[in-house]
Amino acid sequence: MRRGFFAFAFVSLMLAFQASAGDEIKAGQAVIDSQLKALIADDCAKAYSFAAPNVKQIFPTVDAFMNMVTNGYPPVRKPQSYAFGKVEQTGPGSIVQQVLIVGPDGKDYEAVYTLQQQPDGTFQITGCSLRASNSLST
Repeated sequence: MRRGFFAFAFVSLMLAFQASAGDEIKAGQAVIDSQLKALIADDCAKAYSFAAPNVKQIFPTVDAFMNMVTNGYPPVRKPQSYAFGKVEQTGPGSIVQQVLIVGPDGKDYEAVYTLQQQPDGTFQITGCSLRASNSLST
């Protein structure tokens, strides 16, 4: 009886952890999706609001941030389409998310976003790397 209880408790804890991890991944994807939609809509202030403090320290104004995105990340700035690819939870409140993008030039790109959970519980984008890709797979 006791053994069965502990097995049940262990399984319950594992399921709760998986649900929590899944919730964090969904929250991170929602942040990326919201930022991409804001960029497409030219809502610069909203797009900037999803940047984590480390990004805002480097780009302290909306204009500086948008200049960086526009000049350094054209596929992210104006994607024709995008879809979420591989995701990894690298630690508590830390996510790496692949986003497959068709850029404004019609070419395929892979953006890899890093996100960190903030003290208020929200996720914010701590970085993004971008590379052209001939064939993308998830």
